[in-house]
Amino acid sequence: MKIKTKQLTQMAVLAAMSILLVYLIHFPIFPAAPYLEYDPADIPIFIGAFMFGPVGGLILAAVAAIIQGLTVSSASGVIGIIMHFFATGSFVLVAGLIYQKNRSRKGAVIGLIAGVITMTVMMVIWNLVFTPIFLGMPREAVIPMILPIIVPFNLLKAGINGAVTFVIYKSVSKVLGLEINEVNVAK
Repeated sequence: MKIKTKQLTQMAVLAAMSILLVYLIHFPIFPAAPYLEYDPADIPIFIGAFMFGPVGGLILAAVAAIIQGLTVSSASGVIGIIMHFFATGSFVLVAGLIYQKNRSRKGAVIGLIAGVITMTVMMVIWNLVFTPIFLGMPREAVIPMILPIIVPFNLLKAGINGAVTFVIYKSVSKVLGLEINEVNVAK
């Protein structure tokens, strides 16, 4: 993906928006897992995946995960950075690829739904790997959390952020000075 100065600036604005959103809005959804917090920080990254394609979305996901992990979410450390990148990265890769192939409302909806499902499945897998390390508990203690906590949390978080992305994408892309049909996406 060749990044032009204008695109780099737009991506920086989206990354900054992501960090600001997680700083301002984050709260636990399930009392049994207070470390799983909803935040709207993925919305600018999802928008970036639609604007710049899956590679641009992955770059944004990596930058935001690292900056957030070193600043506003530093309590989760390296594991938080990795988990954030895997969660958001899996979403933007799938949604971005689908939208890149079909740049329409239907393509956006299909991409967002596929992204929600992908992120949820990936986070089940990665929670089995990293949650025991992060919380210092055996994997057997994480397995009973999959259906009542991990799956609903990821469906809810990704679903809300995906729905908001769908509603505001066109407006945000215009504000950033990027018409939807003018994007140079990686082939």
